[in-house]
Amino acid sequence: MFIVILTYTAPLEEIDRHLEAHNAWLEENYAAGHFLASGRQDPRTGGLVLARAADREELGRILAQDPFGIAEVATHTVIDWRPSRASAEAQWLLRP
Repeated sequence: MFIVILTYTAPLEEIDRHLEAHNAWLEENYAAGHFLASGRQDPRTGGLVLARAADREELGRILAQDPFGIAEVATHTVIDWRPSRASAEAQWLLRP
């Protein structure tokens, strides 16, 4: 499992020009089973994605398709995360 931190590198007006395409990309990856959760940071300086992929290489190919990255208005930082404990309602995080 991976945590992807998106950091905006452009003004919000520029981010918003690519938001529809970025949201379509998110939906494609939810449908493919790659993304589990996502959302904006508060304040709005970027976002986070909880993702799963076979490995970093596969995730890299997925992230390379993000319209934010293609337009160079955001960067991606990837954290490889292996949850070892979870609350009762989040036990699904411990499944492979």
